[in-house]
Amino acid sequence: MATDPKLGFLPDVLELTLSQLKPERPVDDKMRRNKKYRQIAASVKHVGVIEPLIVYREGRGKYRVVDGNKRLDILSEQGATSVRCLLTTDDEAYTYNKRVNYLSPIGEHFMILRALSHVSESRIAAAADVDVATIRTKRSLIEGVCPEAVDALKDKRVTAAAFRLLRRMKALRQVDVARLMIAANNYSQRFVEALLVGTPEDLLIEPRRERGSARPDMLRMRAALERETETLLRDYKTVEASYGKDVLTLSVSIAYVKRLLANARILRYLEKRHPDFLDQLQKVIAEMSTEGKIDGMIPAPAQNDEST
Repeated sequence: MATDPKLGFLPDVLELTLSQLKPERPVDDKMRRNKKYRQIAASVKHVGVIEPLIVYREGRGKYRVVDGNKRLDILSEQGATSVRCLLTTDDEAYTYNKRVNYLSPIGEHFMILRALSHVSESRIAAAADVDVATIRTKRSLIEGVCPEAVDALKDKRVTAAAFRLLRRMKALRQVDVARLMIAANNYSQRFVEALLVGTPEDLLIEPRRERGSARPDMLRMRAALERETETLLRDYKTVEASYGKDVLTLSVSIAYVKRLLANARILRYLEKRHPDFLDQLQKVIAEMSTEGKIDGMIPAPAQNDEST
């Protein structure tokens, strides 16, 4: 049966013996001492291999492991004889890895909640090679965080410490801070802590506890930070409101410029009279094409005797 070249994998799961599999990269002792390796080993021991190995057919009944070399090594160490595999149509590991969506902390939180309806915290901790306290932290990760903020951050790699700081703010402020985190592409504890310091008292769950009497200079600094944070938030909302229209206008303008540059006469004129201007136009088009704002590539320059 012919294989659709657009498919990344064949639909059927194969049960292959370990003797048929050849690792793409050998696993050495240093890798076996790695924390991630130990976690995978614990998961395989307690839960088994959930995700099939990705293999590429090399002929004569042999398969090269494109993704899952650590799992293959662990299975071999544990005395397994076979494993479930998916057959890929591409022999490049990069092609497979770029299709993977890694689990976000919020996704991990919901996965643990589903698992807790079937198994105990200690069983999950053993499978993940962590202590029970870590599982409990992940289980309660978004407690006290409003649904709107959770939805905004559901696919972001937000730290547990950042969520703890979010809980100290009221729901309206949590949503604003989540949007600022996304705009800045910064989900660290320090960034959220700075936004917390710039949060007015009326948007906090509990008032700040001052140690003794706050110095006037500290109060002035805090007031200035609150004003800067509010200004940043207003600017963000202004940009957010006009972003879609601005991108549409820019995309239409770039598409029009591309059509102009596709005209050989216009291109020759710009090359001769305004080469700097042409260079800047081509750079803008290239940048927009790279970021995926418009379809297609820069039109090829008209062929002439000087073209290379």
